[in-house]
Amino acid sequence: MAEKKSEKYLTPEKHTGIKTTDPKSNTAGIPGIMSAMKHGLTYMKTGQMVKTMFKLNQKGGIDCPGCAWPDPDDDRSRMGEFCENGMKAIAEEASKKVLHGGFFKKHSVSEMRTFTDFKLGKLGRVGTPLSYDQETDHYTPISWKNAFKEIAGELNSLEDPDHAAFYTSGRTSNEAAFIYQLFVRIFGTNNLPDCSNMCHESSGVGLSETLGLGKGSVTLRDIHEAELIVIMGQNPGTNHPRMLSALEKCKQNGGKIIAVNPLAEAGLMKFTDPKNPAKLISGGTTLTDLLLQVRINGDVALLKGIMKILLDREENDPGTVFDREFLEEYTAGYDDFIGELQKADLSECVQKSGIPLSLMETAAEWIAENEKIIVCWAMGLTQHKNGVQNVREIVNLLLLRGSVGKRGAGTCPVRGHSNVQGDRTMGIYEAPSDKFLDSLASHYNFNPPREHGYATVDTIREMKEGNVKFFMAMGGNFLSAGPDTQLIGKALSSCNMTVHVSTKLNRSHLAPGKKSIILPCLGRTEKDLQASGEQFVTVENSMGVIHSSRGVLPPCSKMLKSEVAIVCDLALATFSGEKAKIADWNHYQDNYDYIRDSIEAVIAGFENYNIRIKNNHYFYLPNGPRERQFNTPNGKANFSINPLPELKAEEEEFIMMTVRTHDQFNTTIYGLDDRYRGIYNERRVVLINPEDMKRLALRNRDEITLVSNYKGVRRTAKKFITIPYDIPRGCIATYFPEANSLVPYDEYADKSKTPISKSVIVSIEREPAKEALS
Repeated sequence: MAEKKSEKYLTPEKHTGIKTTDPKSNTAGIPGIMSAMKHGLTYMKTGQMVKTMFKLNQKGGIDCPGCAWPDPDDDRSRMGEFCENGMKAIAEEASKKVLHGGFFKKHSVSEMRTFTDFKLGKLGRVGTPLSYDQETDHYTPISWKNAFKEIAGELNSLEDPDHAAFYTSGRTSNEAAFIYQLFVRIFGTNNLPDCSNMCHESSGVGLSETLGLGKGSVTLRDIHEAELIVIMGQNPGTNHPRMLSALEKCKQNGGKIIAVNPLAEAGLMKFTDPKNPAKLISGGTTLTDLLLQVRINGDVALLKGIMKILLDREENDPGTVFDREFLEEYTAGYDDFIGELQKADLSECVQKSGIPLSLMETAAEWIAENEKIIVCWAMGLTQHKNGVQNVREIVNLLLLRGSVGKRGAGTCPVRGHSNVQGDRTMGIYEAPSDKFLDSLASHYNFNPPREHGYATVDTIREMKEGNVKFFMAMGGNFLSAGPDTQLIGKALSSCNMTVHVSTKLNRSHLAPGKKSIILPCLGRTEKDLQASGEQFVTVENSMGVIHSSRGVLPPCSKMLKSEVAIVCDLALATFSGEKAKIADWNHYQDNYDYIRDSIEAVIAGFENYNIRIKNNHYFYLPNGPRERQFNTPNGKANFSINPLPELKAEEEEFIMMTVRTHDQFNTTIYGLDDRYRGIYNERRVVLINPEDMKRLALRNRDEITLVSNYKGVRRTAKKFITIPYDIPRGCIATYFPEANSLVPYDEYADKSKTPISKSVIVSIEREPAKEALS
């Protein structure tokens, strides 16, 4: 008799034994070295660890899957061009454990739902294709041939191609992403939700509207040469650790740094370069010169307040603060913008941002004194109802100072996953431009669908309503990465079929559809051998640099296929008749040069793709704003008007933001410690201002329930532990994915549809009479 199946999709509500210390004020250094080595030695074979370390982020080597921060063009350290969390990412992927049929025979899906995300990730690599058996609630091995046959059969049985959705993770290479979107569009839909929908979509929309390109304008050299860098809503010490080396170089060149963040993160404060013995002895480099500990979603208020102060100075002494020559030649909308800025109430900006006027004036003074200004940001700005407006307000500030399109100045959205930007360049987009579709149609001689498809939140809604019946994920962990965890789990389980291309187990695999198949793929570290020989792939980093990645380790299982091979074999199984003739899938699989030739033919900027990437291992894509060429309808850089956000929390409510720990990359949990914040062996915590704790009569380590209520839907996250922390009053911070269950799927940023994961209104309820956890 089959065991009772669980229908709970949330991360388990378990405690693991919390320990706390004071937060750290310095990053990397010897503790970083020890942590990196510990993870490598624990989870990898020693010889393989050494082999990958010295190929990581080197020319012609392995691109680290841990983040999208750029590599130096030439000056790369032979001691290791990687960081602590890069080593964790490699150790996670190149695990010495491999799962085959015996493991899945022993453990049901319902049982695995009780595993923590950390335990799931450490089980090992998936070593064989798997098919879910509804009757037994177990995954069982399936041959590749039968897997493709079942998937193709399900796809071809759909009444409408729009009943299918095809998700993409940011780890997918350019080559795999390009042929994946081609497969999807030949199938007949633009339903291509991706991880960018959930993170930097607001950046892409805001930058496209104002500057004509949804990417940042700066290079790594610009970071080094900047006179002033403003870092907003970003924690580089954990999420982009190699950025700290670039910030250190800026400081050594005389630059200043302003950090804008609700938390005083260690990675914003000080950096000790682990590759520099002198720095290890001296204690490192102080990074932040001015910390503005803004209230959650107080960024527009802060920026507007700063610009109001700058405007007053400009009006008192015209031409000394604003770059009049730049404004007249390159911008539009200035007069309307200034008219609205003059109406701004500075005291209201101070109140809503939480930043004292004196500090706001200091920031404005530094901005007025320097010409080479860069603003960097991440999801602390994009995951709000007004995420697009946050990005546009940054552009307004830079335009006033003429700090776009010159050395040492510009926009710098810092993306997370290693090829999330490249996937979008390759056409992974639910709303493709006519220009892209025309080029695709011309090269392949077919008519791609023109109607825009489903973004991530649309896909969740359509699955919930029964309109998306087939869901395929090219990597990633859709259930844990998205908002409204329990709802996504039910929505996935309601599909006729779910398909996941994966290296390791994750929580999305534990919400199988009526049929579900897991297709195990090669990791970034592994050699990719095809009919024509060993292959390499390419990715695009945060600054628009295309570079190669080539694995060095043998595949952990003979049953693995590359992402490219999986897409090609699926296309061969799915298409017949005229559709089968549109692309030569066998050629694409045998030799990835043919894919790059097609990318070159379809997408501007990839001229001589194969030649350039083979000769130098990297090249820069064209970037209009970098050259003061703005591909907007009017050909100008556009000012925009962005009102102060109205985020109303009642007296007993809080604004919650979700954050990563230092032992985490996106939804991948490397360990249970958040070393820089001084929290160990526990993830179900809520960081709260001590004054708020006193007001609610909460003690350190009390057990509480967090509750959100949107559109009459009550969502809860239980068994969270209170931790007193330096965070603005009325604000709290929790870790994702544990708190994602509180984020409503149908509340998102205007225009970009990015979930509001950084500004969720919640209340606190006490757990029934329990002593504080010791």
